[in-house]
Amino acid sequence: MAAVEIDRAMRATRPPMSDGLTLLPGRLDRAEQEALVAALREVVRDAPFFTPVMPRTGKPFSVRMTNCGPLGWVADRAGYRYQPTHPETGRPWPPIPPSLLALWDAVTGYRAPPEACLVNFYGPEAKMGLHQDRDEADLAAPLLSVSLGDTARFRLSGVERSDPTRSFPLASGDVMALAGPLRLAFHGVDRILPGTSSLLERGGRLNLTLRRVNPP
Repeated sequence: MAAVEIDRAMRATRPPMSDGLTLLPGRLDRAEQEALVAALREVVRDAPFFTPVMPRTGKPFSVRMTNCGPLGWVADRAGYRYQPTHPETGRPWPPIPPSLLALWDAVTGYRAPPEACLVNFYGPEAKMGLHQDRDEADLAAPLLSVSLGDTARFRLSGVERSDPTRSFPLASGDVMALAGPLRLAFHGVDRILPGTSSLLERGGRLNLTLRRVNPP
């Protein structure tokens, strides 16, 4: 079965809205996606992609990443943390594009702006194991995710690692927020479906995760 046909079949399995999950398929139209990719090229020009590694073991992630905003998330042998500078260049992270700040306001309604926007690039073989986002001091703030490029098979669990999981597709232009009882839900990416989007010239997927780090 072709990748696009698999993508259509996966879309039919999208979950209904639940307490803490906001899923907005196709929230960004093609023009908005292209404008955002152009803005991200400027981000990457100032803050190049780097490969994070696991603490202690030094095993590299399968994704490459960068950040924008006052703070950026990094992972290296010393641990997971937020810091105001790029780990390789030592320069401050570039600002979050205004369109993303507006999207945060429109979708989350949170009383303070995001302080970090993680930009993860997934190649055709990349994935992300189940994990919690809990390095932030402000755990009341939602997480906002924007998908660009090839479709990902996203997996969502509960706040306990032993909770049952469900998986559903996130396609280019989809926006998702986790808040309230799902703010600390375990989540990850099982796989990428190459060829399901023509947005990125060389294929792959960009995932943007906006986070508030410190209490307002």
